[in-house]
Amino acid sequence: MYNGGVGGLTYWSPNVNILRDPRWGRGQETPGEDPVVAGKYAAAYVRGLQGNDRSRLKVAACCKHFTAYDLDNWNGVDRFHFNAKVSKQDIEDTFDVPFRMCVKEGNVASIMCSYNQVNGVPTCADPNLLKKTIRNQWGLNGYIVSDCDSVGVLYDTQHYTGTPEEAAADSIKAGLDLDCGPFLGAHTVDAVKKNLLRESDVDNALVNTLTVQMRLGMFDGDIVGKPYGHLGPAHVCTPVHKGLALEAAHQGIVLLKNRGSSLPLSQHRHRTIAVIGPNSDATVTMIGNYAGIACGYTSPVQGITGYARTIHQKGCADVHCMDDRLFNAADEAARGADATVLVMGLDQSIEAEFKDRNSLLLPGKQRELISRVAKASKGPVILVLMSGGPIDISFAEKDRRISAILWAGYPGQEGGTAIADILFGSANPGGKLPMTWYPQDYLTNLPMTEMSMRPVHSKQIPGRTYRFYDGPVVYPFGHGLSYTRFTHSIADAPKVIAIAVRGRNSTVSGKSVRVTHARCNGLSLGVHVDVTNVGSRDGTHTMLVFSAPPGGEWAPKKQLVAFERVHVAVGEKKRVQVNIHVCKYLSVVDRAGNRRIPIGDHGIHIGDESHTVSLQASTLGVIKS
Repeated sequence: MYNGGVGGLTYWSPNVNILRDPRWGRGQETPGEDPVVAGKYAAAYVRGLQGNDRSRLKVAACCKHFTAYDLDNWNGVDRFHFNAKVSKQDIEDTFDVPFRMCVKEGNVASIMCSYNQVNGVPTCADPNLLKKTIRNQWGLNGYIVSDCDSVGVLYDTQHYTGTPEEAAADSIKAGLDLDCGPFLGAHTVDAVKKNLLRESDVDNALVNTLTVQMRLGMFDGDIVGKPYGHLGPAHVCTPVHKGLALEAAHQGIVLLKNRGSSLPLSQHRHRTIAVIGPNSDATVTMIGNYAGIACGYTSPVQGITGYARTIHQKGCADVHCMDDRLFNAADEAARGADATVLVMGLDQSIEAEFKDRNSLLLPGKQRELISRVAKASKGPVILVLMSGGPIDISFAEKDRRISAILWAGYPGQEGGTAIADILFGSANPGGKLPMTWYPQDYLTNLPMTEMSMRPVHSKQIPGRTYRFYDGPVVYPFGHGLSYTRFTHSIADAPKVIAIAVRGRNSTVSGKSVRVTHARCNGLSLGVHVDVTNVGSRDGTHTMLVFSAPPGGEWAPKKQLVAFERVHVAVGEKKRVQVNIHVCKYLSVVDRAGNRRIPIGDHGIHIGDESHTVSLQASTLGVIKS
């Protein structure tokens, strides 16, 4: 095939689980805490990998891990033994959303079921999740695969079945098509012989896997002249691809704090930069986990050296920062420089697959190093953080000696170049936080095993994510500054939308309409927004549109319903149109797991701008009060 003999054509990616808990070690793989963002990311990621030809695949993607999987190893509980007790409400309005969008909008070739149980049933042996939901309701055109050795886990570790043959039979009958691991290969024949499984069940699984192989062109013979047949090793690590890695890093970096416009730095005034911290010379750390082989790395100190003379001191031997032996040298570097950049944070030894965190604080003596260097520095002090999950850096946000803070995530192979470009203003930051940054106190009395998204007042459990939590935060979801300033003005939006209800006998229950009873086709809220750049630099702005549904115990306090990225030059005004699908995005989910459209006033919020639209039910053209 056209993989150069060194790679397959199936990629078990992306991970679209919701970052429900900030401690999760695999949060770094995900697009964050918001279901709509995760779903749109899933569909776009899949189309990027697979191409847009439904009958022919470039490569086969896979959305994972279905479902309610967001705990690896916390406080003695691991993913192989965990039974996630999840309400129908949370399944429908949070955990399943990205997977449904991945299948229905991305047309993904595969879904992976997870290790954990959901309400007592292993996900890879649950016909309600696999056959009923993924295959029949969503219409998956592809195969369902287990996470690696999940079938073995449900027998050997969870003891869900009495025999290995029963485990094989239960999984295949539930809708599993492919086992990542040896278990089905070892036990399926005996399951058929013992009449636990029909040969036709095995045939169905084979059809689903072989069909994807056919769509990949694996039975087409010579690939010359075939779609994608020209691709090969020469198309890897091209200048275009390296440029894309840099652009992705530019877009992903978030400016959290910038006191008195301390950034960008000036090449004229800041000629010598002290570059300090355990991640200051990071390379492999920057690609996080589940990455390919990088074309090459530019570390932060290398990137900054492209703009100024650097004095490099690590300050800590590694991110664990267990002692202060290197602090004095770091202090001296800061005293001798025009500005100081501290590159701190986490790496895979702190957060990773099978390694959840117990704290949101910086490890070891990192905080002490930051505060000491900030005190010693004669120029501005910039804190750059590498991490997948949020960190409680309240102390740095409040410290006036720390001029600016950047979150780089794990920025990829060109991370050092991107960080330097933003520090010196060659690039204008426009990233937004995809998750809430909570204070350490948020974790008090909040076990990772508590799956409820909504607050549980009887247990003093706070809500999770910006949708259901309204306590103090370090930085909110969607936070991100720029070197310029944007204003919003809602130019046009309807004040009333009629929800046509199907049939004479359809009822409007209380103050909502069930989505299944509404005529949803073409039912859209169009909002026109003028975005003006009133600052002094060209910039790219990500406009976030939130809805605040009418009050009620089902509803989130607000939810993201649209986002649009727009480049606006200095002094320019651009009109942005967003179309919000009423049934998909203005609906909420009741306790029984039914999606409903609340009748009444919905607040639409874009930055400081607000608009109220009234949704009203109508039968045969008559609006019901």
